[in-house]
Amino acid sequence: MRMKRIRLTIALSLALAALGSISAQGTDYAELLRRVDATVTFEGADLSAEYTIVKRDPGGATSTTVATMFRRDATGQFLILILEPVIDKGKGYLKEGDNLWLYDPVDRVFTFTSAKERFQNSSFRNSDFNRSNFSKDYTPVSGTRERLGKFDCTVLELRATNDSVSFPRMRIWVTDDYLVRKMEDYSLSGQLMRTSAIPSYQKVGNKWVAAGMVILDHLKTKNVGGKVEYERTTVTIARPSLAALPDSVYTKEYLEKVAR
Repeated sequence: MRMKRIRLTIALSLALAALGSISAQGTDYAELLRRVDATVTFEGADLSAEYTIVKRDPGGATSTTVATMFRRDATGQFLILILEPVIDKGKGYLKEGDNLWLYDPVDRVFTFTSAKERFQNSSFRNSDFNRSNFSKDYTPVSGTRERLGKFDCTVLELRATNDSVSFPRMRIWVTDDYLVRKMEDYSLSGQLMRTSAIPSYQKVGNKWVAAGMVILDHLKTKNVGGKVEYERTTVTIARPSLAALPDSVYTKEYLEKVAR
């Protein structure tokens, strides 16, 4: 009887230790997401930058969009003004709260659009202009350590906490300096939708901004010479600045004015 009690005590102790380890691990992953957000978020400043987005269709055809972005992380606002191609020059996007407006300079009207939509028909989404919100929009399900090229990473499997995000499931590769180097975006059923690589970052103030991204769309493929090719979108982010901007920049009136 005494031996049974000892065995039961040992079993309970091991079970509690395991539960404690899982709980602590979950807390660590949640904290990791918060640090990821903090590393690339500019709470006390306006961030502006120029985006060059080159989409290459499977098989070869390419299209290029150049746009200026203004973003205020403290309020969750951003404004995008398209500079090229000429046919789309003056078109813009304005995010106010949960609303995202698309401005057409030809008809001079604003229409409601979705953050989940493809930006200029590329693999880059409107939501990709947003500030980083991993810790708010996702919960970590599991994590492992993995080597990604020259980087040692923590790989987190994430599930969305709300339906406003573009992808309900994700896997992200995070280096020890809290920078995301790779993302895999999945549907609710587990189908791989998109893979993004972020090979380089640039320091702005005491935070970091991606210098470029390469995105593969797994839903847009073509067999070329016996090899599967994906739609490939390359994003280059240049001339980042933290210069203060007036509140009027984040308004419909401003977008109408600069789009003329």
